[in-house]
Amino acid sequence: MATDSIQHIQVDVNSRIPKYRQIVDSIMEAIGRGYLQKGEKIPSINEVSEECLLSRDTVEKAYGILRKQNIIESVKGKGFYVARADFSSKIKVLFLINKLSSYKMRIFNSFVQTLGSKAQVDLYIYHCEPSVFKDILSKRIKEYDQFVIMPHFKNEDLKHMGCTDEILEVIQKIPEEKLIIMDRNILSLSMKVGRIYQDFSEDIYIALSKGLDKVKKYQKIILVYPSKSVYPYPKGIVSGFVKFCAEHTIDYEVLDEIYDSMELQLHDLYIIIEEADLVNLVKQLRDRHYKFGEDIGIISYNDTPLKELLGITVISTDFTKMGTKAAEMILQGKKNTQKNDFNLIDRHSV
Repeated sequence: MATDSIQHIQVDVNSRIPKYRQIVDSIMEAIGRGYLQKGEKIPSINEVSEECLLSRDTVEKAYGILRKQNIIESVKGKGFYVARADFSSKIKVLFLINKLSSYKMRIFNSFVQTLGSKAQVDLYIYHCEPSVFKDILSKRIKEYDQFVIMPHFKNEDLKHMGCTDEILEVIQKIPEEKLIIMDRNILSLSMKVGRIYQDFSEDIYIALSKGLDKVKKYQKIILVYPSKSVYPYPKGIVSGFVKFCAEHTIDYEVLDEIYDSMELQLHDLYIIIEEADLVNLVKQLRDRHYKFGEDIGIISYNDTPLKELLGITVISTDFTKMGTKAAEMILQGKKNTQKNDFNLIDRHSV
């Protein structure tokens, strides 16, 4: 016996519109008009086939399209149900980042601007917490057409860590054609997954190598790397820095932070990651009437308009380009692997 909702499926045998497409359009219109609600059962493939005098293949093709768009879902042994009622012609994108910062927002803004009116983008933040990350994805994995994820996590000791098996298990539930991994590379995922990444160890090594002539005029290089931060930084930054110093026989030190009343020595070069440390160092230099770029050198990690205004030399990826590339992958329907640009921008503070 056919269900009442069969009346919402209209197929015109004289139309030039393919019959499977007419089924798709009928169901989507019924949902859009509120005739079918989320969670409501819809006719089975056999019912539609019999009532509309169509082949099972035609109906299966239509239902396959609706399932792929997460408009309907099948429940084993029970049938098909409306999965969501808020669909539109726009691509629905879940944009999941580990923290809210000026750098991340530059990526997000360029991503949204490149997509324009073609997509609805929802921003979620998981604060480097694996449990929050898994909870967000698990609850919303059926609601979106595309997923853009920045996977940076911390352990109980507030140190940056890789993806555990549990995290990978959740990520792998996302169909590979719907997934873009951003900012780091997860090699264990399928090569069909989109990737736009930084290689933190290689990037700092190459960037410092480009400025080797200026760097070598300093007696010592100090990397200020917060080892226990609320939002920890990749350990590759330290390994790339140490490799550079070792290969060029440069004296170096790694500090957790810029302390108050630092023992500042002339002809030291500081590489600083967090902006609070940069502000503290600049203040101490000015209090002692030291000139950065002459008495003491400064290189900051990650560029901002304020650093450009202050004339601070930076080593930085191109955040705007990262967001643009991710959006272009979605618009073009082509996922690939791309290493994002990372450069030394010399503003005479070294």
